[in-house]
Amino acid sequence: MAGSKSFALRHDAWGRLILTQDGEEFVGVEVSRAFPITDPRRLISVCSAEGRELLWIEDLDALDVGVRGLLEQELHRRDFLPVIRRVSRISAAVEPSEWEVETDRGPTKFLLNSEEDVHPLSGGRALVTDSHGIRYLINDLAALDVPSRRLLERYL
Repeated sequence: MAGSKSFALRHDAWGRLILTQDGEEFVGVEVSRAFPITDPRRLISVCSAEGRELLWIEDLDALDVGVRGLLEQELHRRDFLPVIRRVSRISAAVEPSEWEVETDRGPTKFLLNSEEDVHPLSGGRALVTDSHGIRYLINDLAALDVPSRRLLERYL
């Protein structure tokens, strides 16, 4: 989990995350996932405001409920990865093309520069990166509606 070191996490009055570890307090720590897409519940790093790793957490599910909830909240805030639930339209058969999609955060449009910006992942998933570098996840290609799957056929 987090090795033999005991630790606590909390927010201060300004919303900064504070790590207390072995009697020492670190203000403004940042948390990040080593593998945010393929293994989001494991391998979490807690780094100082200067970027030095202070704590390595093997498994979120092995933590106390309160600490786990706080970490999940921080990770959700940090990781912006909208999930595509439906592909409504792709503007052209050649790139760049404009995509209209419905995500877990609402409908959006984005520009796809190249077919190479759509990456199949294990488990029937895919990652789409728009022209601004924003990543979108398709959690389950098979679960998409038939029109969405037809629009995606040439990319996957």
